[in-house]
Order: sequence, then structure tokens, then C-alpha cells
Amino acid sequence: MCGRFVLTHPSEALAQLFEAVPGNDLPPVPAFNICPTQSVHVVTGGEGGRRLQAMRWGFLPHWYKTPTDGPLLINARADTIAEKPAFRAACRERRCLIPASGFYEWTKDEAGKRLPWYIYRADGAPVAFAGVWQDWEREGERLRTCAIVTTDAAPSLAHIHHRMP
Repeated sequence: MCGRFVLTHPSEALAQLFEAVPGNDLPPVPAFNICPTQSVHVVTGGEGGRRLQAMRWGFLPHWYKTPTDGPLLINARADTIAEKPAFRAACRERRCLIPASGFYEWTKDEAGKRLPWYIYRADGAPVAFAGVWQDWEREGERLRTCAIVTTDAAPSLAHIHHRMP
């Protein structure tokens, strides 16, 4: 998955769809070009039920000393997520859903010009990307972060990109 997605559905509608209590810090919608490090809507579950809350898109492992200490982990590969040290515990203990209206991928034409593709449900309903999340804290700075789980592209999308949420 490339690293840009869209959310146009209202927060209240998402909270109702996922039967989740909405947080007060949700980012504004519509958002047509959500990029890494921005705040995104995330559905989590737990003893108190489901919550719709804001998280930073860009997973920060606990060993990062600063938010820019290592590579930006926006995606986690489904085939290796349980083995990778950055995602191993989150895969077992902190799964989530990341609502979206659609996502972007790019291909190149014969001249090398990048061509955007917007992938979305034909009926206009939201999609829910699988995700993992992590609380990160250093010297009083606390961030709740997430990554989107990706897998091999479905045959209908493989001609555009080899991975998909």
C-alpha cells in the first residue's frame, strides 16, 4: 500500500457503524489526502467496549528514543507481523480497525509519469483496514500510534500494486 488514504464518512456515522464510543479528539473529516504522521480514526476494543479514537499513523516501537529515531512504520506485512520485533506484541495484544473511504495507489505510464488510482467500495460504504497500535512515551511526550496491516494484492488490484490493506 502506498501511504495515502481518504476518509469522508462523518465520525458520528463511523461510531454508529462500529458500535463504538467516539473520542473528543477525532481529526476533522472529510480528509482527502491522509498521509503518514497525521492523526487518523482508529477503532479499538477492550473491557469497556469499543472506542473510536485518534492515533498517529506511524507506529513507534517502544525502543525509539524520539518519533524520528528509526524508519517510519506505516504498514505491517501480514505474513511477517507476528515475527517482527516492532510488531510482535502489538499483533497479539493491540489490534485495531482503521476506517477509510478508500486509498490511493500509483502506477507509471510509458513516459514514467505517475498516475494515481483511487480504490474504494462500489457502494460507497467505508472499509476497515486491519491495524495494530502502540503507546509510545519519552520524557513526558506520549503518542498513541498505529500501522496498517497489508497483504498480497487481490487479483483485481495486482496490476496496480503488489500489496494492499
